[in-house]
Amino acid sequence: MTSERLRSLRRVTLLAAGVFAAASVVPSPVLKSGPTPNPAARHCAAGFAAPVPVGCAANGATGPSSGEARPPAFGAYLNYGPLGVKLIQGFSDWLDHAEVRVGHTYLPGDLWSNIEGAHHFLDSWADWRRAKDDRLLVVNVPMMERNEDHLPDAEVARLMRRAAAGEFDQHFRVLAERLVALGVPDTILVPGWEMNGISYTHRCGPDPADWKTYWRRIVTVMRSVPGQNFRFDFTPDRGVDAIPWPECYPGDDVVDIIGMDSYDQPEGVTFDQQISEPYGLQYHVDFAKTHGKPFSYPEWGLFRNGDNATYMLRMLAWMDEHKPLYHTVTDYCPHGVWLCSANPRSSAIYRALLSDGTMPGPPPNPTPNPPHDCPCRPPATRPSAN
Repeated sequence: MTSERLRSLRRVTLLAAGVFAAASVVPSPVLKSGPTPNPAARHCAAGFAAPVPVGCAANGATGPSSGEARPPAFGAYLNYGPLGVKLIQGFSDWLDHAEVRVGHTYLPGDLWSNIEGAHHFLDSWADWRRAKDDRLLVVNVPMMERNEDHLPDAEVARLMRRAAAGEFDQHFRVLAERLVALGVPDTILVPGWEMNGISYTHRCGPDPADWKTYWRRIVTVMRSVPGQNFRFDFTPDRGVDAIPWPECYPGDDVVDIIGMDSYDQPEGVTFDQQISEPYGLQYHVDFAKTHGKPFSYPEWGLFRNGDNATYMLRMLAWMDEHKPLYHTVTDYCPHGVWLCSANPRSSAIYRALLSDGTMPGPPPNPTPNPPHDCPCRPPATRPSAN
């Protein structure tokens, strides 16, 4: 372990002192009535109590009194629609009013009309982004409609050939024009996330060459729209998955940020293994440095190993050391820290380390009438934006 990593881990460990004891007395979000969390269906009850984690300033920004660089900008995925925007304030309150600088949403992947950013779908997100100059809006963009229909590899390969030939370019031109018109031309876009896996129609494995050509077309088309200043975040799953993710990398000229979705899985894996595995956390940081790119964690959180306080502490220490451009925890069960009440120990650590100042007092009343169709990792089958 490097001396810097040791210093970072010690710093975060000291900050977390007493957190385990606090976990028994600090209120955590309470699930409301609704469906039982079901990882297979990737849905969760969306009830919550209202203390919330707070965001940090951008890299290089200085704290108000210490003069030290603040942690990376952060936020949470809270909901893909307007509710997600409303919940950001509650998340901030829970973190003792820490500044949540990153808003993270997903475009529905069911229909091309929704991938284009259907009318009014992104309006509230754009309003939130424009309210402060230093905020970041992160939007995951499906590269194919029917994105979670579990199409066979042969059909995916046929679609990629059509995509590489330019058949779908117009959809991304429309999306770019809508984002510029909404006054958010600097949106961070995450097209085709987790392309090295098997979950999505926009996966890379069936035809890496055409997938890379398609990515290049998307970026070229969106950059051609007057007024844009987009950044494109290439974001695989951690590890090998179905295909080593560097085989999908489309080139430095069409990638601005190198992201990674990194959950606490598989069962029994240690954090050191997550660092050292092929195409794992260390490889990711080194790859970004070699290519001269900032890196990010658009999705991260707990998973197969339950309320794993060690994972939470180590992941926050890792980010404290390496300083990603931004990170957004996936805040629903089983991954989350605020909307999910199943992880009190990890939640207490997250809250203690990312809160702005002293721990907040008792939470206010739960937000009324929470929805019961909150997508966990938002499926294409969620309600249409139309």
